Amino acid sequence: MGNENTAEERRHQAGQELGLRHYAWVRPDAVAIVSPERRVTYAELYQRVNQLAHALRACGIGQGDTVALVMHNRAEWLEAMQAVGKLGARVLPVGYRAKAAEMAYLLADADARLVIAENTLCEEVDAAIAEAGLAHCVSVWVVGAEAPWRGPRYEDQIAAQPAHEAEDFFPGGGFDVLVYTSGTTGKPKGVERAVDPWQSPRQLAAVAQMWNLTKDDVHLVCGPLYHTAPASYAQAHLLVGAKVVLLSRFDAAAALAAIAQHRVTTTFMVPTHFVRILQLPEETRRQYDLSSIRLVLHAAAPCPIEVKRRILPVFPPHSIVEFYGASETGFTRVSAEEWLQKPGTVGQPWPGHELRILDENGRDCAPGEVGLVYVRSPHMNFAYRRAPDKNAQAFRDGWFTAGDLGYLDHDGYLFLVDRRTDLILTGGANVYPAEVEAVLLLHPSVADAAVVGVPDEDLGRRVVAVVELRPGHALSERQLIEFTRARLAHYKCPWQVIFVAELPREPTGKIRRHELVAWICQQRGLGRTPSSA
Repeated sequence: MGNENTAEERRHQAGQELGLRHYAWVRPDAVAIVSPERRVTYAELYQRVNQLAHALRACGIGQGDTVALVMHNRAEWLEAMQAVGKLGARVLPVGYRAKAAEMAYLLADADARLVIAENTLCEEVDAAIAEAGLAHCVSVWVVGAEAPWRGPRYEDQIAAQPAHEAEDFFPGGGFDVLVYTSGTTGKPKGVERAVDPWQSPRQLAAVAQMWNLTKDDVHLVCGPLYHTAPASYAQAHLLVGAKVVLLSRFDAAAALAAIAQHRVTTTFMVPTHFVRILQLPEETRRQYDLSSIRLVLHAAAPCPIEVKRRILPVFPPHSIVEFYGASETGFTRVSAEEWLQKPGTVGQPWPGHELRILDENGRDCAPGEVGLVYVRSPHMNFAYRRAPDKNAQAFRDGWFTAGDLGYLDHDGYLFLVDRRTDLILTGGANVYPAEVEAVLLLHPSVADAAVVGVPDEDLGRRVVAVVELRPGHALSERQLIEFTRARLAHYKCPWQVIFVAELPREPTGKIRRHELVAWICQQRGLGRTPSSA
């Protein structure tokens, strides 16, 4: 790091600094990021982030502006988040699976001024910019030299910039992300936060403190960084000086190998990751030493009870902790020990948070009674961008709901039932798709599944399952229906199963249920097995 000025040194000696600048000073040679392309030390990361911040400022990016990121899991993603944060600007994460029309909507709605894109994704990005009519006001910086795309190269933009931190840069470690909700019932809506750039590092530090993250941790990023949780936990680990290991994409065996190789201590997974790990032969799982793991956080979707029971012994005792939250805010958490006492619960509120279950009239529900889950916390400083109707639906007297249905037991533990918008009313009975999907995923031939309700003259709605099979596996519709009927009340079971090559998903990874329903309704020969939805 050379000769930093004495004011910088005094800040560190006074213990007033945390985050990237601090660890570049006290642990310059410690590895910050391990990606498929390269390793980056804290000194290198600090310098590159500063160079990128100077380059962004030179092209006019400032406080309140939006910079879109379209990349796979790479070190440049984390560099960019830090650099954008130093300018008080915000990041727009865009899924690398998004098509041009989807990207165009996000770029236009977010008023993006710059896109930092991986070279292999630039064709789609250019098409999106053209479709949105933004060619005159949005430029693209290209990451990756394997197949250069027209336009400025990311490395060229930062190479000539100074490596020092400007006096008016905001503190490292804080960032403002414009996250878009899944859009399963319409166009995605941006979640805007009223975050003071000087305060956001403290909020991230609170997350690190809640999970006891330290500089000695090694964190494995399994999910895509365009999702809120993988990006947030990666940044929280960098804030405390830990090592962050990136998987370019999730592969169960590769993830276990990375844990063993890097002596990973923490990771974040979703239930699908658990299912993929459990689908590995037991002898394969036993090849990898997972004893270094102390914390496996999981969330993002309900975890089937049987999947949770089976995954607990795979990792060290007491290491698996579930939390329930949304892109907007956190709700609850539960340890493995608590969960075993109350299988299916997602726990009790985060520190400083309060929960309520309200019925359609806004009255508190009794223990065991299903209603909308509401939360209140000190950090509810967000609103939906350009969506007054959605804000009105989500907020009630200072309490927020993500639209999930659930109930509290007599001990105050929360049990989720499903999304209100996903509920299927069939023959006067409620069917919760998550419950049916959990059973479908227990079948060894099923890779993924979505359950939806389609219109029916007699019952109002009928339950239909759309299923992806594992490669090389064969299964009949009748076999799968009988499998569910052995485990569920018959009215909850699919009356039809449609096999597809791939379920349609939002850029966030969530299934487009409304698209599935529309597609099924268009089919007249529902006995046929299409190759894709």
